[in-house]
Amino acid sequence: MTRAPLGWFGIFRLGLVQTALGAIVVLTTSTINRVMVVEMALPAILPGALVALHYALQVTRPRWGFGSDQTGRRTPWIVLGMALLAIGGAGAAVATAMMPVSVPLGTALAAVAFALVGAGVGAAGTNLLALLATRVAPERRAAAATIVWMMMIFGFIITTITAGHFLDPFTPARLVAVTSAVSAIAFLMTIVAVWRIEDSKETQAALAVEAAESKPTFREALEQVWSEPQSRRFTIFVFISMLAYSMQDLILEPFAGLMFGMTPGQSTKLAGVQHSGVFAGMLLVALACSPRIGFGTLRTWTVGGCVASAWALCGLVGAGIFGPPWPLKESVFLLGVANGAFAIGAIGSMMELAGAGREKREGVRMGLWGGAQAFGFALGGFTGAASVDAIRTILPATGAAYTLVFAAESLLFLLSAVLAVKAVGSVKRTSDAQKPTMSGPSLVAGPLERLPRPIWRPQDIRSCCSIGQAGSNHAVVRCLRA
Repeated sequence: MTRAPLGWFGIFRLGLVQTALGAIVVLTTSTINRVMVVEMALPAILPGALVALHYALQVTRPRWGFGSDQTGRRTPWIVLGMALLAIGGAGAAVATAMMPVSVPLGTALAAVAFALVGAGVGAAGTNLLALLATRVAPERRAAAATIVWMMMIFGFIITTITAGHFLDPFTPARLVAVTSAVSAIAFLMTIVAVWRIEDSKETQAALAVEAAESKPTFREALEQVWSEPQSRRFTIFVFISMLAYSMQDLILEPFAGLMFGMTPGQSTKLAGVQHSGVFAGMLLVALACSPRIGFGTLRTWTVGGCVASAWALCGLVGAGIFGPPWPLKESVFLLGVANGAFAIGAIGSMMELAGAGREKREGVRMGLWGGAQAFGFALGGFTGAASVDAIRTILPATGAAYTLVFAAESLLFLLSAVLAVKAVGSVKRTSDAQKPTMSGPSLVAGPLERLPRPIWRPQDIRSCCSIGQAGSNHAVVRCLRA
C-alpha cells in the first residue's frame, strides 16, 4: 500500500532532525577536538583517532537501515539513533573533562562516547534519508535534499555561535554543561519533529501486511542489494566522489596560510567563503530542478557537478603554481558552488534510487551508500593530508605538494563524473519474489502480444491459440494462466 507523500511542512519537520544531528556532531568533532589539542595540550593524533572511530562505526549503517526495513517504520530508529548520539555527545564532553585528571581513563571513556556518536549518526541519518526517500514525491526530492542539508549546516552555525558564547571563559565544567544541554535539546527536538509523522491508517495497514510476510536475514538482504547492478555502481560512485570531495578539507587552510600568508582568522573566513558557495550551489540545483523551472535532471546535475568541481579545482592548481596574484577567494567560492551542486544532485539521486529495485530494501540501500560516503570522506581527508606530508619530503617547493593533491582530486572528480553516467539512473522496482505478475486488466481480452511471453514455451502458445479458434480471447487467457 502506497503511503501519502510528505508535504513541505513534513519535509521541514524532518529537516529539524538533521539540524539536531548537526548540532551534536559539530561539538564532538570540532569543539571538543580543539579543546583536547589547545586547552589540554594533548597530541593531535588523539582527537584524530577518535573522529576516525566515529566514522568507522558508520559502517553499521546498512544494519540500521535493515532494521527499519524489517519493522516497516523509520521513526523509532531515528529516535534510537538520536538517543545514542546525545549520550555519546555528553559522554565525550565528560571524558574530555576527565583527561586532566587521568588521560588513560578519559581516553577510554572518550572511545566509548565517540563510538556511540558514530552509531547514533548511522542509525538516525540513514533512516532519516530512507524516510525521505520513500515519502517525498519525485519532483520534490531535489528541494527536499537542499532543505535538509541546509538545515544541518544551520545546526552547525547556530550551535557553534551559541556554544561559543557560553563556553567563555572556558572551564571543563562549562564544556560538560553546554554539551549536555545541546544534546538534550537536540534529542527533544527530534522527538517533536518525528511525532506521529508515520502514524496513519495507511501506515498501520501496510505494517499489518508486512508483518505477515516472510523476512530475510540481514546478510541475505545485503547480498540482494549488492547483487543489483545499479546499487553496486552507485556505491562505488559514492565512495570515489566522496574521496574526491573531502581530499582538500584538511589542507585548504594550511595551503592558504603557507602560500598566501593568511592568518588563522583569514583562513577561517576563507572556509566561510567556501560554505557560502556550497549554499549557492545547493540553491541553484533546488531551483533548477523545481517543477516550475525543470531545468536539468538530478542525473544531469550530479554529472555536471562532478565536472564543475574538477574544473574549479584547476583554479586551486593555478593558485599553487602562481601564488598570491591568483584570485584565491574566487576560486574557493567557485569550488563551493560546484561542490554544492554535486552534493544536492548526488543526495537527490540517492533518495530517488533508494526506492528502486527490490521492495523493502530502501533502508539497506541507504545504509550501504551512507557507509560508503562516511568511509570515502574519512579516507579522503586522511589521504589528502598524508599525501601533502609525503610529497613535501620529496619536492622542496612549498606549493608543489598541494598543487599535486588538488590535481589528483580534480582527476578523481572526472572519474566520478564517468561513473555517475551509469550509476545515476532509474530502474524498475521489483517485488521480493522477483516474479512477473499475471493479473490486471491488460490481460483480459487484450492483444496476445501484450502478454509476458518469456514465461511460456512456443508450443504452449500454439496449443492455447488453437483453443481460442473455437472459443474466445478469455479462453486463451485461461489456458495460458493454467
